[in-house]
Amino acid sequence: MRSTEIIMDSHEHKPPPGDAATTAPAWFATTHWSVVLLAGDAESPQASSALEKLCRTYWLPLYSYVRRQGYRPHDAQDLTQGFFVRLLRMKSFAEVSQAKGKFRTFLLASLNHFLSDERDHARAEKRGSGQAIISLDETEAEQRYLQVPASDDTPEKVFDRRWALTVMEEALQRLREEYAASARQELFEHLSKFLSSEATAGDYDALAPKLGMSSSAIGVTVHRLRQRYRECVRLELAQTVASPDDLEEEMNYLFTVLGC
Repeated sequence: MRSTEIIMDSHEHKPPPGDAATTAPAWFATTHWSVVLLAGDAESPQASSALEKLCRTYWLPLYSYVRRQGYRPHDAQDLTQGFFVRLLRMKSFAEVSQAKGKFRTFLLASLNHFLSDERDHARAEKRGSGQAIISLDETEAEQRYLQVPASDDTPEKVFDRRWALTVMEEALQRLREEYAASARQELFEHLSKFLSSEATAGDYDALAPKLGMSSSAIGVTVHRLRQRYRECVRLELAQTVASPDDLEEEMNYLFTVLGC
């Protein structure tokens, strides 16, 4: 199953009336990126933790970007790790607080600045001095990078594509954990394939005896599963923006990148 896609028509990704993410701006004060932005010039353990969580989640888009710049796998790993060393050891969040809106934008701009420094100075110690701030297995990183078919896309487009796929993967994992927590993991495993492909004639009928449900009940459950998946995508994206307007913009951009 291509878990990084989601079935929806051209209107489905718009927020429902009364959606908390769009009607309660105060909610954004507790998202990861907003916590970082609100730290300002003061040192903040909460901001450090939030930034580390974001970096751990979105290291693959950065690694993919560096690889697309022409660096070999080992060099790309060192550079990505070195970037995290610099970013996560900042003594102040002043530089971060000047970023506007989106973690994605800040991340790529910061990485470009770091790569420019590396080209200018070529100092090995800037690549982390052997200290693994983010756990980054080189073999896994390269395998996941190669999962996306080769193309003539620019490094920026490769970054955006990998970012979008990461958002969808994180949302799917969130959804899987929710079903597992409510003792419905088997149901999820049977129905999750319908998140990325429409059911064909007889699919629900074939599953009905296994799940002890009618085919019509399965159809309703799949519809709800898709709705919750979209909500999980919003929740994941909300961690990387600072306002409802930014969230709507990122939602639209994500689906544009994925071709939805």
